[in-house]
Amino acid sequence: MIRTLVWALAIFSLLPALQAQAQPDWPNKPLRIIVAFAAGSFTDVAARLIGRELTEQLGQQVIVENRLGAGGTLGTNVAAKATPDGYTLLLFDNGFTIWPGLYAKLPFDPVKDFAQVSLVAESPSMLMARLGLPAKTVRELVDLARAKPGELTFGTAGQGSTAHLASELFLGIAGVRMLHVPFKGVALSIADVVAERIDIAIAGLASGMAQVRGGRIRGLAVSGKERSSVLPDVPTFAEAGFPDYRMIHFWGLAVPAATPPRLVARLNLEVARALEKPRLKELFLSQGARAMPSSPAELSRRIGEEMKMWRDVIVRNAVKVE
Repeated sequence: MIRTLVWALAIFSLLPALQAQAQPDWPNKPLRIIVAFAAGSFTDVAARLIGRELTEQLGQQVIVENRLGAGGTLGTNVAAKATPDGYTLLLFDNGFTIWPGLYAKLPFDPVKDFAQVSLVAESPSMLMARLGLPAKTVRELVDLARAKPGELTFGTAGQGSTAHLASELFLGIAGVRMLHVPFKGVALSIADVVAERIDIAIAGLASGMAQVRGGRIRGLAVSGKERSSVLPDVPTFAEAGFPDYRMIHFWGLAVPAATPPRLVARLNLEVARALEKPRLKELFLSQGARAMPSSPAELSRRIGEEMKMWRDVIVRNAVKVE
């Protein structure tokens, strides 16, 4: 947090120089933020919230364009191939770091074809269980899974999804086996936890926050160094006895790789300004996320670390997609 604050102060001090170096006629037309997922997802919500702030700051309309298909890779490829003029951005999630280890061939290179702009937000993972499950804590869940290897079920957004790999990461740390039940979306998996058709699910905090608050499912643990302010009664994985589980959902902004550095720097500055606004911070918190601006280098470093982590999880669990 201190490093991020120092970076933010430094980048704001450079505002006059960055504005002087930027093309005097940029921006002179609408910008677009490509989202490779459906409207209503947090990725989409985050893009629209940031787009609204950037519209106000830049004096040009920022349009969110949902380009669905191929598990998110279709829209990402559109962004990778866009004209590198500072008018097209991609808002991505953890899937961006999973695909290189999951697919033998991608139509784009997540590292070489993009210039990172800024981290946008972070949100904890949450382990949720059906109310009828005779396990009220993570430790009790693990003990039950060891007593019934392969019998308990966990739901995800599909084979190779972030939720799937986040679940496999936890199961590996806990040293237990469960039966994978894939769905066509996280919401459907959580609905089956509520209906007691499956036992648990691990997903972003926002996905199950309302159900936990409403007493329809049980929140067993959240990732991160501290409890979430929106679900303060749910312990962290560390408190529950599993400090090695550190899966955090994150979202970032990128542009095509050949975008001029001066425009990347300007966009980084504008995104940081947007994310520091109290109204945006509050809206993110209401979704179970925290606004988290960063330097481009910090985001690039995080992407590299996560790519390695997920590749290891994929290989260890022999995760494959059709």
